[in-house]
Amino acid sequence: MSAAPAEREGRLAGAGVSLFARWVGEGDPTVIALHGGPGASHDYLRPQFDLLARRRTILYYDQRGGGRSLVPRDVPLGWREHVADLAAITSASLRPPVTLLGFSWGGLLALLFATEHPDLVARLALVAPAGAHAEVRTRFEQTLAARQGAPEVAEARAALSRSGLRERDPDAFWRRAFALSVAGYFKDPARAHDLTPFRVAARAQRAVWESLAGMDLRPRLPGITADTLVLHGRFDPVPLESSEELVARMPHARLIVFEDSGHALYAEETARFADVMDTFLPRAP
Repeated sequence: MSAAPAEREGRLAGAGVSLFARWVGEGDPTVIALHGGPGASHDYLRPQFDLLARRRTILYYDQRGGGRSLVPRDVPLGWREHVADLAAITSASLRPPVTLLGFSWGGLLALLFATEHPDLVARLALVAPAGAHAEVRTRFEQTLAARQGAPEVAEARAALSRSGLRERDPDAFWRRAFALSVAGYFKDPARAHDLTPFRVAARAQRAVWESLAGMDLRPRLPGITADTLVLHGRFDPVPLESSEELVARMPHARLIVFEDSGHALYAEETARFADVMDTFLPRAP
């Protein structure tokens, strides 16, 4: 068995804020991993994304307002501030153009960044990217709500409440409750246990979506000339047409559909995810 990749923690300077960061792997090239949420942390991308830290470094950071990158309440948290943070990181810490690896909202953040700073991006790897316009995001919310309200999920919640696990083993109760809270993202809800539990900072999440209200990114997509790979699960509550439209509008993009996955495809089809991404992402000789 190969040794785990080296890792270290530190801080990065964003656009006027300090951001918690983690480097996994050693040497060039460096790929910036962008977590979803918004308002989450990078932790739930691990350990699966760490599999990509061979012959490259994966740079994670907690976006402003979430995880270990908390900020005062008067600090803005909209999409433009997130793009500015990423520009600061890219310009100060790396040699652009860079490769961005974004999951869910992180995929949309990568697209926003690429439309604002096309010269700073060489490659985009988008994993189950959030919708580029409001209609897609509304369909996602409706589908997810229906899945979370399914009778089997409701019964599982009720059984957990009756189990007494909260008193016997609070950590186990929290892990089970978390898995049920994200069951609708998965083709097989039982696989939700493979996702590292996380929390979302509500203010950060709300601020991003409010800042995107009314925005339709589709007209700007043809201007993204970076080599782009989009991965999308067949059973993702984000409609597959969303990623199909991205690929149709971007001149150097292609789509790979994961047939046995929902939204968190990296947790449901981990081996295939790692193989596909390892081939696409830049790596040392």
